[in-house]
Amino acid sequence: MRATDVLKAEHRAIERVLDCLDTMADQWHRLGTLDADSAHQAIDFFRHFADGCHHHKEEKHLFPMMETRGVAKERGPIGVMLHEHDEGRQLLSVMDAAVTEWSNGNRIAGDSFARAAEEYSVLLRQHISKEDHCLFAIADHVLSDEDQSDLLSAFHHAEHQDEREGKHEVYLNLAEELTRKYSVTPVVKSTCGKGACACTHA
Repeated sequence: MRATDVLKAEHRAIERVLDCLDTMADQWHRLGTLDADSAHQAIDFFRHFADGCHHHKEEKHLFPMMETRGVAKERGPIGVMLHEHDEGRQLLSVMDAAVTEWSNGNRIAGDSFARAAEEYSVLLRQHISKEDHCLFAIADHVLSDEDQSDLLSAFHHAEHQDEREGKHEVYLNLAEELTRKYSVTPVVKSTCGKGACACTHA
């Protein structure tokens, strides 16, 4: 297994929860209802799994190693990915604030949530496609087998730091709960092949 295979597998889990997010936005448009608990759960998943785990691996390990192997950061694919990571964080903040306002009785906030959710879904789906079909192909070309092995070890070490132990499994279980609730195709349980692991910022 290559390190890029781990990241691709994580993409599949993220896409399933994006499907759930799309359904939440659609329910708002059709019915004027918002399940605040599920919306908060989805935002939590994106913050701690998609960003705190997946993007963390890329930003702290994959991208720096690609740079050492000659892939440009500025005006190149890495710079684009980093910019989109930041855009996603901003949209998550908008969604979070909107759900909180909704829970406090401001029903107009549903519009803000739905708009941000739709923008976030489009952004992440395009981002995932760029990585799966372009960035990871570049990585697989420039990184040696030893580089890939070193990245796998770095991923594993990061996931099993004391304050993160068990979190990866928690968020995959959360993804499964949401996909069942919204009738989305179930996620693949294991993404790293090394048992339960943890992937969220402290």
